[in-house]
Amino acid sequence: MWPARRIVGESLLSLALALPSAGFEYLDGGGAVRAVGVGLVTGLLSPLRRVLPATVLLATAAGSVVISGFAPLLLVAAWSAGRRIGGFGRASGVFALTYVLSLGSALWELPHFSLSLLTLSALLLLVTLIVPGLAGRYWAQRRTLTDTLGEYHAQLLREREIIAEHARIRERQRIAQDMHDSLGHQLALIAVHTGALEVDRELTGPQREAVGVLREASVAAMHELRDVVGVLRDGPEAPGPGDGPGAAGTDGEDPAPRSRGVAGVDGLVEASRKAGTAVELLRSGEARPLSPTVGHAAYRLVQEGLTNAHKHAPGASITVGLRYEPDSLVVEVANGPAAEPAHHGVASGGQGLTGLAERARLVGGMVHASPTADGGFRLAGVLPYTSPGDGFPEPPPGRATTTFVACADDFRAQSPADPSGQSDPVFDWNALPKELAKAMSRNKRRNGVAVGCGVSALIVLVLVIAVAVGGVLLVREADKAMIDPKQYDAVTVGQSEAEVRERLPRGDSFMAGDLEEGAPPVPKGAECLTLLSTEFGSSWDAEPVFRFCFRDGKLIEKKAFEV
Repeated sequence: MWPARRIVGESLLSLALALPSAGFEYLDGGGAVRAVGVGLVTGLLSPLRRVLPATVLLATAAGSVVISGFAPLLLVAAWSAGRRIGGFGRASGVFALTYVLSLGSALWELPHFSLSLLTLSALLLLVTLIVPGLAGRYWAQRRTLTDTLGEYHAQLLREREIIAEHARIRERQRIAQDMHDSLGHQLALIAVHTGALEVDRELTGPQREAVGVLREASVAAMHELRDVVGVLRDGPEAPGPGDGPGAAGTDGEDPAPRSRGVAGVDGLVEASRKAGTAVELLRSGEARPLSPTVGHAAYRLVQEGLTNAHKHAPGASITVGLRYEPDSLVVEVANGPAAEPAHHGVASGGQGLTGLAERARLVGGMVHASPTADGGFRLAGVLPYTSPGDGFPEPPPGRATTTFVACADDFRAQSPADPSGQSDPVFDWNALPKELAKAMSRNKRRNGVAVGCGVSALIVLVLVIAVAVGGVLLVREADKAMIDPKQYDAVTVGQSEAEVRERLPRGDSFMAGDLEEGAPPVPKGAECLTLLSTEFGSSWDAEPVFRFCFRDGKLIEKKAFEV
């Protein structure tokens, strides 16, 4: 079924072709009934050219010889046939047959045969038939090449993404293995040694409490390292059962990891207090449910703020604020000036704040860090309650929710979705084999397209040469059959035939072969020479001619009239 836009376009084109066809036929003396019939046939053949391009082209070419109104339709039919006839050989055969049929019909209608007339008819058919067909063929081949390049481009994008994804997976696995082998071993040693030191009877109560804080921190770090290694190996996963509030272990040896959401902020504050730092936790506003990614970003922001305060301002008091605004959660960690010099032996990667800013950006928030007027430091973040892509503020129970952020040149939109509406962001197993098969099937056609382009270029070159030759022939034929009115006036009745014929063209041209209709009667026993005038007639269908009649070797009559 054609879309509405094509139906409207074809209707307008049929009307635009039918009206001139009917007008040409009427002006050619066909009568009103025949003109209407020609217009209706033209309007019917116009949309049929899309379905039967070869048939419509042959019918139009054969009819244009006897029906002058088919001339506009012939151009459109040739263009459409060049675009829609598949295969170079089939298209060449159809156009050759049409050309021969049209040329033969045109010569059949002529009153007499001449080589010049044959040449001009052949050139006229080249212009009205072959040139539109070549243009349509070129357009079709250009569209084919463009579509093929588009498919190859999509294929290259998919291959590039697959290679990049494989490289990322290998690098993540390598990093995970290095972290597990190096950091895991060191943290395990710290946990073992601090556990043994905690039960030493020589330690005082405060010392034992400090060692306990170190042991819990090392165990918690081991759990977080395990989670990070799992993410690097397997990708993001849903929070485990131990991630909820109150998930701290009770056996004293291997506590479960703290919650990484807002509920885990209490654990971070408590750990800092056990380390001997005065930490105040302030909450304001009505608590709102957060998406997992936003809650995790808030947890990391508090963790980074406390870590920086311990490293760069040891002994300073810290204030942690959680403020629930109508549209976002504001997280703030502020510390006063350092009570004692910072420990320079503490390693610092310098990437903490940069990572926090990126994490907040991914969930649609922002982070600000700056010194305070009293010499302290303030870290604050504004986080929306739902991150981009989350359709609900709280995920359904037991279902993992992952936020994906598409890059600027993400190719996933080029991969069609499956019936369920999902699409693999890396590899579309249904679309790619079809695309590859289609591209491979067109590899053989590329040679055909190249050959077609070469043959088309050769035909265009021959056509240009033929048009030039035809122009020269037409000028020569006009010199044989046309004179200026001054030449007519210079000839007088009574001059010898030899003298007059020497001053006039011979008139042996096809252009002067059918000028007797409507002419005055020829004098009895005279032989006449009829020539065309270089001037225009009194109307568009009147041709001015000059006739010179000879008898007994003298010019006995000259007449100027229109036929």
